[in-house]
Amino acid sequence: MARDGSIPEDVRAQADLCFSNIAAILAEAGMTLADIVRLNAYVTDRAHMKGYMESRDAHVGAPPPASTLMIVSGFTLPAFKVEIEVLAAAL
Repeated sequence: MARDGSIPEDVRAQADLCFSNIAAILAEAGMTLADIVRLNAYVTDRAHMKGYMESRDAHVGAPPPASTLMIVSGFTLPAFKVEIEVLAAAL
């Protein structure tokens, strides 16, 4: 969800926003997306996998961290199509 409470319709845009929010949270801890060691993502339809994966590949370095992608029946808000959970660690 954006700061203004809006939720993009497009899955790629939702995933990009998720990664942007994750980057902001990590920055508060002095970390970046490069510090992600585990990523779990959930989409509400098989058709949403492509948009999510394009976003993931654009935001997460190579090689990517260990990850799981699951298809779920839905989230608390019907407008949500993707949810991303990360575990990050820094030395």
